[in-house]
Amino acid sequence: MWIYEKKLQYPIKIGCKDPKMGQYVMTQLGGPDGELSAALTYLNQRYKMPTEKSKALLTDIGTEELAHVEMIQTMIYKLTKDASIEEIKKLDMGPYYAIRDTAVYPADSTGNPWTASYVASTGDPIADIYNDMAAEKKAKAVYENLLKLTDDPLLKDSLKFLLQREIVHFKRFGEALRDVEEYNQSKKCY
Repeated sequence: MWIYEKKLQYPIKIGCKDPKMGQYVMTQLGGPDGELSAALTYLNQRYKMPTEKSKALLTDIGTEELAHVEMIQTMIYKLTKDASIEEIKKLDMGPYYAIRDTAVYPADSTGNPWTASYVASTGDPIADIYNDMAAEKKAKAVYENLLKLTDDPLLKDSLKFLLQREIVHFKRFGEALRDVEEYNQSKKCY
């Protein structure tokens, strides 16, 4: 069970609207390596983890990823709020606008909607943790790329926060991997 605290994990501030940047940021909402995919992956994988420590770690990180979903949604909303039809046309965002207006929707930056096939869960705790570590590295790379696409120092601050959390999650998954490997070693018969 979770308790929702009515504030973002980290404040999202935007210097000025930038609908195109909002479109770029969408990949971290509904893309295959985005925050929604990560949250649901980790929260599903936790059930097959063999130790309480690894289960708790996946629950903690999965829950934090849900907080990151909310942060990304806030970024997209603020970056696209009050975009004019002229701006939308000029930025070639018409196909998205025609379907969704400027609503926040889980899709990647090219408009492909999020799909449950992005949830990676094999049932093998070791394979899943290696996948999770790779996912955190890929998300870090996306944040590094997003930082190169904006000059807004306020947006960069928020993106840097999320990038740092990817690094922390990678390290925490390393802890989970060691924990599960130790557990597996203790179960071997000699």
